[in-house]
Amino acid sequence: MATSINKAFQFTESRETKMKDSQAFWDDTAARYAKNPIKDIDSYQKKLTITQEYFQPDWSVLEFGCGTGSTAITHAPFVKKIIATDISSKMLDIAEQKAKKESIKNITFQQGTLDKLEFEPSSFDAILGLNILHLLEDMDAAISRVYNLLKPDGIFVSSTVLVDNINWRFLIPVMQFLGLAPFVHRFGKQELLSRLTDTGFSIDQEWQPGKESVFVIAKK
Repeated sequence: MATSINKAFQFTESRETKMKDSQAFWDDTAARYAKNPIKDIDSYQKKLTITQEYFQPDWSVLEFGCGTGSTAITHAPFVKKIIATDISSKMLDIAEQKAKKESIKNITFQQGTLDKLEFEPSSFDAILGLNILHLLEDMDAAISRVYNLLKPDGIFVSSTVLVDNINWRFLIPVMQFLGLAPFVHRFGKQELLSRLTDTGFSIDQEWQPGKESVFVIAKK
């Protein structure tokens, strides 16, 4: 019994340590991240348009891993409210400043991770997880949590880097050792789609703007 308790404590302690490391990485990266231009603006705009075609004025939306808030701010006029979350307080500071500057008042920013923040089941019409799933160690738990939080017929919008298709993927361990890259989960498009459908989602749309990423609208 004592051994089981010790193992559980060590696992919890390990998760907490990794979370603190991840928060520190993104806090340190926030200012540089905010200054980086979007690499493929045409693809980004297409993703925004596809997503907004689903939105309704009375919808409640959750975005986890919102970064500096650019996407949430762009979507805000199309829905009733958005809760935008991120592990990094520095990212959220920048996001709040941007929203204030643009007089956006229907976004609530919250610090935390998807597994830690408390929301009621079936609370949201849409959940956005953009460029985040490949950064999560337990992607299956995140997808299940999203499914639980969505209302019936709600949508999960994801844009995900396919790390196995990145030409310089072999450099990632070196970059991580140097503190220049966070944890990344390596999977291909079919594995991602299978994990979504195994959870109970149906794939409403999928689009691959290039070999290194895939954009998916999954419906509960």
